[in-house]
Amino acid sequence: MQRTYEVMFIVRPDIGDEELEKLVSTLESQVSSAGGKVKNVERMGKRRLAYLVRRFHDGNYMLLTVEGGGDAIRELERRLRVTEPVIKFLTVRVDKEQARLAKLKQRRKTPPPVEAGGETAAVTA
Repeated sequence: MQRTYEVMFIVRPDIGDEELEKLVSTLESQVSSAGGKVKNVERMGKRRLAYLVRRFHDGNYMLLTVEGGGDAIRELERRLRVTEPVIKFLTVRVDKEQARLAKLKQRRKTPPPVEAGGETAAVTA
């Protein structure tokens, strides 16, 4: 079953753009070889970390949107864990939330039912 995940990872701030490109392309190829698909790669740029992580105050934030099964995500997380430039990562399953938001959006599109008789009676206490 294909599920959608968002994988946020932070890369060391001293890594070059070429190395970052190579890292992302390696991760994409690993996901595709494990039966998944990278739908989107978002570079969020260099930001200040909330606390010191592996002696770094800053990091390059990356967000991958991945569609795949558990095997693809396990392989991706394993790669992130052993890749030296990656200082932190987090994987979140988002397909249930996307389905819930789509359902809410659909409900908002349909107008509420109108009662027969038109006006509603005022309640007095």
